[in-house]
Amino acid sequence: MAEQKVYSDYFFDEPVFDLHDGGYVPLSLPDVPEKPLTIPAVLQPDRVEGNDVWYTVTARAGETQILPGVKTKTWGYNADLLGTTIVLKDGVHYHVHIENQLPEVTTLHWHGLNVPGPITDGGPHAPVYPGKSRDIDFTLDQPAQTDWIHPHPCPNTARQVWNGLAAAVVVQDEIESQLPFPRNYGVDDIPVILQDRTYHENQLDYEADYDVDGTLGKYPLVNGTINGVFQVTTQRVRLRILNGADRREFRLHFGDQHQFTQIGSDGGILPAPVHLTKLMLTAAERAEVIVDFGEYKPGDRVQLFSDDVPLMTFEIGTFAPDDTVLPEHLVDIADWQPTSGLAIEKTVMSGMDDEVRLDGKLFDMQRIDRKQKLGDVVDWEVTNTNEMDGGMIHPFHMHGCHFLVLSRNGQAPYPNEHGFKDVVGVNAGETVKIRVLFDVPGVFMYHCHILEHEDTGMMAQIEAYDPDHPQTYHLLSMDEMNHPHQA
Repeated sequence: MAEQKVYSDYFFDEPVFDLHDGGYVPLSLPDVPEKPLTIPAVLQPDRVEGNDVWYTVTARAGETQILPGVKTKTWGYNADLLGTTIVLKDGVHYHVHIENQLPEVTTLHWHGLNVPGPITDGGPHAPVYPGKSRDIDFTLDQPAQTDWIHPHPCPNTARQVWNGLAAAVVVQDEIESQLPFPRNYGVDDIPVILQDRTYHENQLDYEADYDVDGTLGKYPLVNGTINGVFQVTTQRVRLRILNGADRREFRLHFGDQHQFTQIGSDGGILPAPVHLTKLMLTAAERAEVIVDFGEYKPGDRVQLFSDDVPLMTFEIGTFAPDDTVLPEHLVDIADWQPTSGLAIEKTVMSGMDDEVRLDGKLFDMQRIDRKQKLGDVVDWEVTNTNEMDGGMIHPFHMHGCHFLVLSRNGQAPYPNEHGFKDVVGVNAGETVKIRVLFDVPGVFMYHCHILEHEDTGMMAQIEAYDPDHPQTYHLLSMDEMNHPHQA
């Protein structure tokens, strides 16, 4: 067997890390007692009939004990903060009843799910008004992966996520189920939702903390917990890590530089495991990693850091020895070939602050910027024109599809980018080439996933169309979306 390569850098370009930004807010851990890491409950179906499953997802307000003292007013899905984890299985038909118990319009976007748009996908064209509901349904057809739900109403996505609307989605399939991965939810398979928040007398004040280049908070939260501790009761633990921050980049490592293995990214399981001591995630990226705690003894504690700030603690308990060895090959990745005769699509992310643009334009909800035929495989070049001196990384996200990363400035993609993805961080001055296929119809967003950037217009729309079954869409204006009497 070849010697195992272990990567010990963050891959992205250090000069444009967010910590160099003039408005950067460094993380700090407040002097508060440790508490058990919150593990979100799993959403239970309303009913199951054969291959059909019904769920209700309710966006609601609540209160959460985040810091000592008064509780923080928060929002969540079926919970006071964040939400219950939704487990979906490939091939199953889902019926989802979406309720809005919030005082303002919201939407429910299935980030990472390849479902029709724009309504089922839950972008800004699918508003759910206060006290109202919406029903959607879809048959899931995609590989196992970790996705999430969050709101997507223009121009209030960032504030609603800041208030707490974000929950994990776990997609399962038959191929992943045969791999030697931990998958006992809450025990050896846990979501790790990374965010940052600042509190004002224990309350959120988005307007006070707002930054047009991406709002940053000073305290790190994992699953809504500050200074959380997870009790390790198995030798191997699978972490489903989501960067659920508005803007912050998380540069992850253990305090003792303990090695871990990445097995999945945004769009599913990687073709081969990647062994790391450091992992950087830009906004909305996901990574599934397996941590082997076999070298520790009961009572040991190991902390997960971002840069030099601890995010959470793993407290080692007693566990049975586990000699499981991951195979060198995990899953097959489809060898997509570009459809002949099609030009490369080029899209440009430019600017910073309130000058951000996508292809030189601001988002218009009633404008379709591009079209791509269902089943066509099209290469895209995604360019970030920021300069390396003073520029920033823009995470590029596409709804309704997954893509393969082909190259970065003509060079190989990062070692952990060889699987399917739906978000890719693009360094300043860089062009990332991706290969894109849509297999569900609809109008979909593509945008920078720094939430304040998308809210200020760094977003566009593509129609994935079937020429044999043309569709017409009523595309709401922003005014229609925000005012129900006009919708």
